[in-house]
Amino acid sequence: MKTEQTFSIIARIHSDFPTKFGIPRQSGLVPSLSASIVFESDFRNAEAVRGLENFSHLWLIWGFSETDRQSWSPTVRPPRLGGNVRMGVFATRSPFRPNAIGLSSVKLEKIEFHSEKGPVIHISGGDLMDGTPIYDIKPYLSFTDCHSNALNGFADTVYNDHLQVVFPESLAEKLSFEQRQQLQAVLQQDPRPAYHDDCERVYGFSYAGFEIRFAVENDILTVCEVTKQKRTKNKTPKMLLKQ
Repeated sequence: MKTEQTFSIIARIHSDFPTKFGIPRQSGLVPSLSASIVFESDFRNAEAVRGLENFSHLWLIWGFSETDRQSWSPTVRPPRLGGNVRMGVFATRSPFRPNAIGLSSVKLEKIEFHSEKGPVIHISGGDLMDGTPIYDIKPYLSFTDCHSNALNGFADTVYNDHLQVVFPESLAEKLSFEQRQQLQAVLQQDPRPAYHDDCERVYGFSYAGFEIRFAVENDILTVCEVTKQKRTKNKTPKMLLKQ
């Protein structure tokens, strides 16, 4: 009789998003978004990544660590369909699945082989919250992993949602140039749940040690506040009414 398979956490992501809200919905949507992969102590062996530096992209297999559900449902409500339409769980990338495992394709920027924490992998284009557990890393192979004629199902109907972003210079100057560019790209993707369309709401999320607050009206997103803060874990998005 085969025994049940268990997974070891081999590494964790270090990113600028300490909460789920605001993170790009898929990897690659914000190509400039940077993060790093730091191995757990038992896996800090440079030999384990020998040759990986010769690949341009990686597959990350990771866990939905913030998902709090004991059971699973055969259907889910994808947020990008307004939260009212049910689809089969295996036709979606919902975190509420029999096994809460995610898959991301990211760009490999460089490997820092001789850091104090062992080999550190620097990536871009990720969609992972800070501290997300990584179960495996595999090289992306363009000759077999890329399918130029692939169909995208219902995802094609919701992919091209972009907002115009108004980012006042007095607020933008609080961030570095790189942080500003990355945040602007994140906001263009419209981080709100698809079923929210209330111009009276002010949304907030944490990014790179700052609290970012914004409102949306007529497909124009306006950044209202950028406040320095301590990094804290908050599992739910903040939705604040204007004062």
